[in-house]
Amino acid sequence: MGRGIWVHWVMMLLHVVAIVMFTRGFLLTRTELPNYSKCSDVSESPCFFPVNENQDHNKVRNHTDQNQGRCWSKPAIDRLVIIVFDALRFDFVAPSTFFQESKPWMNKLKLIQELAATNASSARIFKAIADPPTTSLQRLKGLTTGGLPTFIDVGNSFGAPAIVEDNLIHQLAQNGKRVVMMGDDTWTQLFPNHFEKSFPYPSFNVRDLDTVDNGCIDHLLPFLQQEDWDVLIAHFLGVDHAGHIFGVDSGQMIDKLEQYNTVLQNVVEALESQSAPGGLHENTLLLVMGDHGQTVNGDHGGGSAEEVETSMFALSFKNPPSPIPAEFDTSSCGLDLDRRNICISSIQQLDFAVTISALLGIPFPFGSIGRVNPQLYALGAGTWNFEDSAGNCQNQPKLDEWMLNYVNVLCINSWQVKRYIDIYSAASVIGFSREDLLHIENIYAKAEERWSHTTKTLLLQKKESCDALLPALKRQIHEYSDFLASVAELARSKWTEFDLKMMGTGLGIMLISIIIHFLAIKKVKEQNGFSFTSPGDSGISFGLIFACFMVVIRACSFLSNSFILEEGKVACFLLATTGFIKMRSSIMKKKMISEAFAFLLLVTICRFTIQVGLSKQVPSSESVNAFPSWMLMMTSVWNFVADILPVLALILLAVLLHKAINRSSSEGIWKYIMLGTNLSYMLIALYWSSESNILNLSWVLKDVGRNCIPRLVYAIGVGQLFLLAINQLFIKQKSIDGSKNLSTKAVAMFSVWSSTVIILLGKQGPFIALAFITGGYCIMRLDNVELDGKDGGGWNLMLDPVPVTQWSLFAVCLFFCTGHWCAFDGLRYGAAFTGFDEFILLPQAILLTMDTYGFSLILPIFGLPFLVACRGQTEKGTQPILVRLSLVYMIYGLIMATSVTATILCVTIHRRHLMVWGLFAPKFVFDVAGLILTDGLVCLASLYYFSRVEDHVLHDPLK
Repeated sequence: MGRGIWVHWVMMLLHVVAIVMFTRGFLLTRTELPNYSKCSDVSESPCFFPVNENQDHNKVRNHTDQNQGRCWSKPAIDRLVIIVFDALRFDFVAPSTFFQESKPWMNKLKLIQELAATNASSARIFKAIADPPTTSLQRLKGLTTGGLPTFIDVGNSFGAPAIVEDNLIHQLAQNGKRVVMMGDDTWTQLFPNHFEKSFPYPSFNVRDLDTVDNGCIDHLLPFLQQEDWDVLIAHFLGVDHAGHIFGVDSGQMIDKLEQYNTVLQNVVEALESQSAPGGLHENTLLLVMGDHGQTVNGDHGGGSAEEVETSMFALSFKNPPSPIPAEFDTSSCGLDLDRRNICISSIQQLDFAVTISALLGIPFPFGSIGRVNPQLYALGAGTWNFEDSAGNCQNQPKLDEWMLNYVNVLCINSWQVKRYIDIYSAASVIGFSREDLLHIENIYAKAEERWSHTTKTLLLQKKESCDALLPALKRQIHEYSDFLASVAELARSKWTEFDLKMMGTGLGIMLISIIIHFLAIKKVKEQNGFSFTSPGDSGISFGLIFACFMVVIRACSFLSNSFILEEGKVACFLLATTGFIKMRSSIMKKKMISEAFAFLLLVTICRFTIQVGLSKQVPSSESVNAFPSWMLMMTSVWNFVADILPVLALILLAVLLHKAINRSSSEGIWKYIMLGTNLSYMLIALYWSSESNILNLSWVLKDVGRNCIPRLVYAIGVGQLFLLAINQLFIKQKSIDGSKNLSTKAVAMFSVWSSTVIILLGKQGPFIALAFITGGYCIMRLDNVELDGKDGGGWNLMLDPVPVTQWSLFAVCLFFCTGHWCAFDGLRYGAAFTGFDEFILLPQAILLTMDTYGFSLILPIFGLPFLVACRGQTEKGTQPILVRLSLVYMIYGLIMATSVTATILCVTIHRRHLMVWGLFAPKFVFDVAGLILTDGLVCLASLYYFSRVEDHVLHDPLK
């Protein structure tokens, strides 16, 4: 093995250290305090419960459990049923008349709309707003803690750790509430020892639409007839999985929504049947809610409106005493399709934990920064008995009584949030700034002063008229609400503690690695006599300057969130620019004009393909499911063509690979590699044919199962890699023609990886593979425009960095062409379950990585030798081809490192940007993961192409 390979390993080590350092500074979780709220804590607050005028005023501040069974607030409900429909979009619940355009998936949950229209005083639809990122784990954590989980928690989505900070479920268990859970097993991972009974089901097999839902249905209705629980949680996953696999606009999604409507009908009937006075569910509140939304393509994780807007429906079985004041009501009303009036309120998911705690009469989670929502609180307060709540205003309306209790709850709510902010700031290394703390301190002091000197006085003075009390309560509620809103806004803007020293260290190491990378390239180039300057140039390399310009332009584009959103289009534009430069050379030389035109045509096709992929992120896009909808509208003949084209593309791909191998070597191990690839392609064709409704070949896999073929393809790929490893370790390569040896190895490696990547990508896979081969061929051919017809050894030692830059940009384009983008909702989770029904972390992680980076990193990196091999065919005499390949890999790695360094710099600059967690942080995660994978693949490729080659072929580039 050439000693120069160590450069790639050093670069990978530096990049890993830099990324770890920067990540520890940038993606820090907020400080999780070990404090837990207790019933006795509230005695420290300035708040009190209104009491009868016959009670001794010295006991006014006694608001522990001994005060009429209260803890922090008097329980408003006895039982709570929470039904979670994962990825429940807002337009799944709200009537279609509330939107500009009606969609097929709307108006399927008819029961909710009917109850909201006919029982407006006891049933209400809410638009629930989640905080991004919208992964299930983060949303469940946010819902139960009342805090803002930081971005780094996304990494735990496939292995949820137990929540150690105070939360709603912990408070329920600590205060004697019996909690029963069924459905998504994420709950038992987050709260492993908190449930009285639990019935978890595996949640990560997105192809399974029914197992979790059927498990919930089997246990939900029987438990509604039992008395041995206080809180019941049922988490359904069918809608989420249907969206991931089939999209929102699909028959499977419609079926799921209709099934959920039937489930809700049965649940409401069971609750209503026992809701009479003295009945089991007399004081039961039903909540039907989503944890997040989803795009029309079925994805979630980002911060778009479709993803953060979900639904909540609340149903109380006792009418509230009266509607709440208009100034506290955020409802918007409209008519549904049946001309019935429906009002929809709004709630922040941040407010969920504290509102439920107030309704159940348990301490608020210590770290909650939410506000008790007035609409949901009033809905649950309909079950209250107010005989001891009126004080000296026993004749005032029920409205005043509700406000009297709500202002007490808000007082406790504000005191709890202020206590948390004070302790957090003292315990945290950085905490909030002095100015921010002073601002919220002033707001709280103003509210508390009004409470102590005005509102409380009105409540205690018997002679004070009730007319003065109502305005005072309203002003008090407004001031507490302003304080809580200010804290939430502050937390959203400055929650993460950025360690600038760690971030600066990581960025500095990345810059040092780039300098070392550059010096290594310079040393190899000089010691082996290579040059970036063409013969006849005046010492200035146009190719080098142009390549650097392209890389710098792309790096600078990361400073704008708009350009990050359009990153695929930017890469296509830059790639097309390089294509026009090459076309100019082709026209001037009158050579390879057809290749130049073909390359530009391919880039144009990629551009439109990326546009289709981007349209999946646009709300209510007409073209989001263009391909499935187009297939449905076509005749059976065209449907047959759509099914047969991918198979024909596979055949063409196999023929091209066979010719490429035969051109270089058709003997020995390479023959068996191609046999394995051809067999895999035939299995893939059979697999797709079995799924086709037109070809109707499902009977072929009836006995073996649909998972058998993908696993066979994976096994063949592993076997091929094993053969290549044996060939590499035990057979010394003899090659007088170095270019032919490189070509053979590169074709073999493409053959090994392509079958697995293609089956993961689905029927677009063969077309992407053909585009990759076509684009690579054009780049290789156009690299020789300047060489053809030239004499002299100077051309043999000239290395043009433009083709390497084109190769890098083309790889970026392919990433977006395959339907990916730099966000967690851009991951195709369904691909990870190709061949599997159950979630197993390691194989699913490998398959998801191959699907995401197959044509953008894995195949391009192993395909880089084609640039050298094609160039070698024009060289005269014996040249150190592998030295050129080493330079090519170094340049490619430098381009990647420069782009990622620009991303890191961009994230550092925009760390306080509004879209830092919704856009910049996902971009950072994808880029650094791609860089580490690139480094690892370059090291493996170096071992594969450089090792065990006879000395006359390999020259140590750094010797």
